[in-house]
Amino acid sequence: MHEYWKLLLLFGVGSIAGFINVNAGGGSTITLPSLIFMGLDSGLANGTNRVGILFQNISSVSSFRHQKVHQFRQSFILSLFTLPGAVIGALLSIRVSNEWFQRILAFVMIGIVCSMLFKRSGQNSTDIGRNHTQHWLIYPAMLGIGFYGGFIQAGVGYLLMASLYHLLRIGLIQVNMHKVFIVMIYTIPALSIFIWTGNVNWGYGLILAAGMAFGGWMGARTAVKGGEKMIRMILILAILLMAVKLLRIF
Repeated sequence: MHEYWKLLLLFGVGSIAGFINVNAGGGSTITLPSLIFMGLDSGLANGTNRVGILFQNISSVSSFRHQKVHQFRQSFILSLFTLPGAVIGALLSIRVSNEWFQRILAFVMIGIVCSMLFKRSGQNSTDIGRNHTQHWLIYPAMLGIGFYGGFIQAGVGYLLMASLYHLLRIGLIQVNMHKVFIVMIYTIPALSIFIWTGNVNWGYGLILAAGMAFGGWMGARTAVKGGEKMIRMILILAILLMAVKLLRIF
């Protein structure tokens, strides 16, 4: 395949992945195989993918802010708890295989989709300024999610959505708003480690970043305009497709 076609394909894949990541998760299960298909080894693909992840979430946070959907203080506090785990996870990811972790993740995602099928009554998903119940388990959950995000990244959106949805008891629009901010913050030290160890292809990374930034911006607009019903539909479809892929059913 000609190099220009590779770059165009990578931009398109990044746009789709960015859109999916904001509304659900699992976009890295598209981008990582694409980078490996283009000749990168798994470690280099993992690091290069983080360039796209960072720019996607910067764009998504900006899009949510433009639509006046944000709680930066709470998002930042939650993101701080992910940082130690993200650093440790990124350091380990350079050496450790993720095959068994992906199989476990597939079953976790099936549980998440079952929980998302049942909407809690009396909840206003667009009430951004309301004070919600916050369970103390959200903080150790953020630590563990930071580790997973630094280690593999693929599917971390599902884990974040489940934790924020159930432990903060907020709607899916707010869940996605916090999610993109948290991932943006912990990706900074994780990406720094991949850069430090020489595991980033900047040519592919920046093209992927452009696509994912575009997809992330559009995904955030869809999340707010389409509402919780739209997010729920995209989330369920994305989770089921990723679970099938990880379990190698087909």
